[in-house]
Amino acid sequence: MDCLDPVRKALLDDLDGGFTELYGAHRDVVFSTALRLSGRWADAEDLAAETFLRAYRAVAGYDAERIAELRTRPWLLTILMNIWRNCARAKSRKPPPDLREEPVDTVDPREGVEEAALRRETGDELAELLSLLPEEQRLAVVLRHVADLPVDEVATVLRIPQGTVKSHVSRGLKRLRTLGGAR
Repeated sequence: MDCLDPVRKALLDDLDGGFTELYGAHRDVVFSTALRLSGRWADAEDLAAETFLRAYRAVAGYDAERIAELRTRPWLLTILMNIWRNCARAKSRKPPPDLREEPVDTVDPREGVEEAALRRETGDELAELLSLLPEEQRLAVVLRHVADLPVDEVATVLRIPQGTVKSHVSRGLKRLRTLGGAR
C-alpha cells in the first residue's frame, strides 16, 4: 500500500476526502478533453460534471483491492468518452435545435478580455480543424496531445492496441497540418 499514488491512497483512507483529491488532480485534464470533444464551454462543463458524478458513484462500490489497482486518469477519461459518445448518439437522433434558442457560450470570469478573445479564436480554429478529422483520429489526437496522455493510456481509454493509437495520432496530426496550412 505504501507505493500507491496519493490519490488512490486518499481514496482508500476516506472516500469523500479521496474523491476531493481525485477531482483536484484530474479536473483540468477532464475538462480540457471534454472541451475539445464537444467544442463548447457549457457542454464541456456538463460532460466534466457528469464524468465526476459517475466516477464517484462507481468508486463508492469498489472494494479496496480494485481501488488500489485503479489507474485514475485513464479510468476518468474512459468514463468521459462513454458519456460523450452517448450524448453524440442522442443528439444525432434529435432534430437540430433552433440556433436562436442556443445559449451563448460563457467565458471564464477570471480571464481578461484579451486572453478570452485569443483563447476563443485559437480554440474555435482548433475545434473546427479537429472536427474535420475522422472520429478515431480526433479522439486519439485529443487524448494524446490535449489531455497529454501517454500512448498506453490512450490505448486503454479507446480500447485499441498501442500501435493503432500511434497510427491514428500520426495520421491525425498530418491531416491537421495539411488542413491548417490550407487556411
